[in-house]
Amino acid sequence: MQYEMNSVVDPADERLPLRGLFLFGLQHVLVMAASPITAVFLVSKALGFSDTVTVSLISATFFVCGLGSMLQSFGPKGFGARLPFVMVPGGAPIAIFLAIAQQTDVQTAVGAVIITALFYFLALPVFRRLLRYFPPIVVGTMLLLVSVNLVRIYGVTITGKPGTEGFAAPIEVGLALITIVLTIIAARVFSGTLQRLAVMLGLVGGSLVAFALGHMDFSGVLSGPVIAVPQLFPFGMPKFDLVAAIPLIVFSIISMAEATGQTIATAEIVGRRGDAHAIVPATIRGDALMSLVGGLFGTSLIITSGENVGIVRATNVKSRYVTAMAGAILVVIALFAPIGRIATALPGAVVGGTAVIVFSIIGVIGIDLLRRVDLREHGAMFTLASALSIGLLPILVPGVYSQFPQWTQMILGNGLAAGTITAVLVNALFSHQGAARHPADPAPSIQSTPQGANE
Repeated sequence: MQYEMNSVVDPADERLPLRGLFLFGLQHVLVMAASPITAVFLVSKALGFSDTVTVSLISATFFVCGLGSMLQSFGPKGFGARLPFVMVPGGAPIAIFLAIAQQTDVQTAVGAVIITALFYFLALPVFRRLLRYFPPIVVGTMLLLVSVNLVRIYGVTITGKPGTEGFAAPIEVGLALITIVLTIIAARVFSGTLQRLAVMLGLVGGSLVAFALGHMDFSGVLSGPVIAVPQLFPFGMPKFDLVAAIPLIVFSIISMAEATGQTIATAEIVGRRGDAHAIVPATIRGDALMSLVGGLFGTSLIITSGENVGIVRATNVKSRYVTAMAGAILVVIALFAPIGRIATALPGAVVGGTAVIVFSIIGVIGIDLLRRVDLREHGAMFTLASALSIGLLPILVPGVYSQFPQWTQMILGNGLAAGTITAVLVNALFSHQGAARHPADPAPSIQSTPQGANE
């Protein structure tokens, strides 16, 4: 869909007719809707929440995403960028939220979200100074660890737990593989908006196959109340543990860097007049406020999404009132309980297949960042190697630190936190010592690889 803007006003401030606002807003919702549904469903499966709790969390997540999208679009009193932004649960925060919940309990994970939201406000004045500790090698390593950890966690939604009845049942594994294949086909066959919806189309396709095979039950979708009101503190009062919150706090610095790039890029795309850098603090304050509200409703961090930037570019619809309408639609969806009950009816294997490919893409993004680093350089090589060693150990060997004091398990036992912190420290160590001034040894050629190393 194309729409010609009136050049008299700033394109981001263009007011479209109501019909256009609704249609373009709905398009944004369709592109991002898979994110909150999948995020909540995966968390619920991993932590064993009841269907009632899952429906409530889906409602709360849509509600907060909707409010956040309107906040970023309208930008009242410096909270929000006044740009066409949509807010979603982030992939990395979901993984960290789960890790904290599994190490401690869900109340502590919710408390970590609230602590991190407050940290945003505290760190905002100095975050530019912190960014130098998160070069591409650190961020790329973190994304790679996020990917491996999430695939491990959500692989269990496909197979079930080892030793239980029906573990690795062929029908469940088959449904997951079908979902992955359908996602790839959708990404290959379609273009434009439908291509960006490949993940959702794969999820829907896998669900239809499961329904045809009798592995999906919609009987409870229309039962129960029609209206769902998000519940404050659905897990009880949060527990505040600063040590447990460290992984999310570390991520928040990276999130602020991402918000900076997204704000500058979006401002350029929509032709926003003035200094785009001056808008960045408003974006981050919006992320902080909505993450705080999300924590009150039991969600993970809610942050601005880069997914909608492609829609803005493809449609040439640059009005922030479109994403404000998308936010309003999300709030209406949040209050419609049957949508949440449809999500709970999705087979775990189908959702697991969706999760595996989605979170593997996070790893691909991390690899792309690492490609920009000269890994033949001595410091970079040891930064990545040490971070993967410390980060992958607790992910691939659960319980490796089980005999350590509880407070150390919070950090060492969390591969994402341990690996990222290791990358920051080792990279800073080599940079501080001026490793770049010392020529690194030549990288070994393929022929010099020890025999059998590739077997």
